[in-house]
Amino acid sequence: MSYSVGQVAAFAQVTVRTLHHYDKAGLLSPSDRSRAGYRLYSEADLVRLQQILFYRELGFPLDEITVILKDPQANALDHLRARQRQLQEESARLQRLADVAQKAIEVHETGVAMSPEERFGVFGEITFDLSYATEAELKWAHTPGQRQAMARAAAHSKDDWARLMGEATAWRAELLAAFDEGEPSDGGRAMDLAEEHRLHIARWFTACPPDMHQRLADDFLADARAFALLVPPTQQRPGLAAYLGKAIHANAARHPSRRTDSEEDR
Repeated sequence: MSYSVGQVAAFAQVTVRTLHHYDKAGLLSPSDRSRAGYRLYSEADLVRLQQILFYRELGFPLDEITVILKDPQANALDHLRARQRQLQEESARLQRLADVAQKAIEVHETGVAMSPEERFGVFGEITFDLSYATEAELKWAHTPGQRQAMARAAAHSKDDWARLMGEATAWRAELLAAFDEGEPSDGGRAMDLAEEHRLHIARWFTACPPDMHQRLADDFLADARAFALLVPPTQQRPGLAAYLGKAIHANAARHPSRRTDSEEDR
């Protein structure tokens, strides 16, 4: 029995244009034609169409489907296994994106509401990159310290944020001065600034033992978005993130006893 293009398109739930495209690509050409010259599909053609649609549903490109159908016994299983791995990876990626979206909603809703003018007045050039904030939340969400930091940040008033950012601004000015004046990163002045930063975190967000502070320092060096929370790009200097990181590590080395059980996890 033979079927017209319109009939096949109807019961396969594809468009006539799609069937024409498969024909032009050499993937599925009708086996016969009517006396009037119209394309006619055989039962074998329909079986092949089912295979094509199956692989298309799995996301295979047409050129790869062509390769598979040329020798299905030799190629199909390997291609299917490879596609299964890709789909599993994509599924994991999409789940992570869903988690990030949820965390983004939570982070966006955290904190005190401010007008644009108030926000600029408090935070100045410091901007909170939402992608970094959500990634950090996902990375540390299981730790008590992160939960405490988020809870305390949410509880801060406008006045709290103003005082917090005032402290940060004064500290940043001292850091830039020490760096510009050539103070060694493992010298007393730089280490004191590192310690001041550590205590600032503990005062406003969560306990920050030296080992946790070192992990933060590594983040500052590895991710520009993290360092921008301390020093806006317009005030940064080449090597400044590394300078601060070395100062934090040096400060941690001189205070090894300050790690406590309650401060171990961020």
